[in-house]
Amino acid sequence: MPPRPLTAAATDDAPAPLSTPVFQILLSLVDAQLHGYALIQDIRERTGGEVDLTASTLYAAMKRLLDVAWIEELDAPPSGEKSDPRRRYYRITTRGRAAAREEARRLERLTAQAREKRLLPSTRTAPSARGAR
Repeated sequence: MPPRPLTAAATDDAPAPLSTPVFQILLSLVDAQLHGYALIQDIRERTGGEVDLTASTLYAAMKRLLDVAWIEELDAPPSGEKSDPRRRYYRITTRGRAAAREEARRLERLTAQAREKRLLPSTRTAPSARGAR
């Protein structure tokens, strides 16, 4: 059986959205090489507990990410980490970084549309000191 897709179906003019676990895993790996439990902790902390992955959800998503070469397993722990044969460390690939960047852009476009419709407040701040009298 082929691996489950990482995204919902895409149209020709719009990339498919990444699932929340996939996007959060990629975000965690953007600036660090982490093992599974560290990924769960990083995602929980970074999202304020909004995203709390179970081990089964994490490893199912990671298997799909490995299958499409968006992440790769390291041969050895990153420098400064103790060697523990039970831990597998992962890093994001160039393809994974591109997919995460495209998803961030997609989310940014959606947020801009919500702001245009006044569903969210404008990001404009108070007038600059130069324009104030």
